[in-house]
Amino acid sequence: MPAFQELVFSGVQPTGNLHLGNYLGAIKRFVALQPAYETCLYCVVDLHAITVWQNPDELTAQIREVTAAFLAAGIDPARSIVFNQSQVPQHAELAWIFNCVARLGWLNRMTQFKEKAGKDRENASIGLYDYPVLMAADILAYRATHVPVGEDQKQHLELTRDIAQKFNNDFSAAITARGHGEAFFPLTEPLIGGPAARVMSLRDGTKKMSKSDPSDYSRLNLTDDADAIAQKVRKAKTDAEPLPSEVAGLAGRPEADNLVGIFAALRDVTREEVLRDYGGAQFSAFKGALVDLAVEALGPVGAEMKRLVADPGHIDAVLADGAARAEAIAAPNLGAVKDIVGFVRRR
Repeated sequence: MPAFQELVFSGVQPTGNLHLGNYLGAIKRFVALQPAYETCLYCVVDLHAITVWQNPDELTAQIREVTAAFLAAGIDPARSIVFNQSQVPQHAELAWIFNCVARLGWLNRMTQFKEKAGKDRENASIGLYDYPVLMAADILAYRATHVPVGEDQKQHLELTRDIAQKFNNDFSAAITARGHGEAFFPLTEPLIGGPAARVMSLRDGTKKMSKSDPSDYSRLNLTDDADAIAQKVRKAKTDAEPLPSEVAGLAGRPEADNLVGIFAALRDVTREEVLRDYGGAQFSAFKGALVDLAVEALGPVGAEMKRLVADPGHIDAVLADGAARAEAIAAPNLGAVKDIVGFVRRR
């Protein structure tokens, strides 16, 4: 593969009730990547959100809330590009071209559609089924070289690489003839997360922390105050044994493993370092330390989110500026794709 300029792309769906899993698995990592890469694009993926029905008024509020979370957590909109997907039409347009590159068999293997659609697949939207192709277009509209992903999105990134490879192969002669070298799209690399890339429910360590869980005690919301955080952590499910001194001792103890992982991610240390300090401790003592750490980390983020959400004009201005900067990258790329495919364009 030829060399591509390093560029990071990732996105978060605006579906409300952002929680600790969103923060540790995505947003906190976005912040950390800013110094390492010259260009980072962080997108509120509202086109993905409507693959299931959304109340329009709530969707508007949720787009602004996710943007507020980005900014409150430390994403700098002057340094990184922060925007919402629907303001950059190249995402949807490239997705259609990729629909004609991707194969039905590839999409039939996507496990997340099967999980989300459940038994009533015939009533699922085509958008929900086709979601991974739009995700590929999100990434490749910018020819992004790196994407921070969680475990549940690794299969979709593999599909992105398959689409890029097939496009490069199918149109290799046109790509070379138009001066793009041997390949137009990079084979995007995943950036796998740290000790708590997959945060589990506080009520069931075998299930992912989710905003759709009927129990609010299953998650720490980013807007929870200190009292709510303390109550939820203290009520988090554990087992009767003290914490082990070695990571191997967490095997078969999903709730203990989850709390240790959360502590490690909030403090930016390894599970080994956490157990070096708390191995042999009872959960009552460990939970007290976790409460203090969670309040220290999440309290300022939640307070700043609330301040930003109260000023929607500022958030909308950030999104508009980011969309213009994103389109300045995506539009020439899509134009080149149209030339490669053989479309006649208005010049």
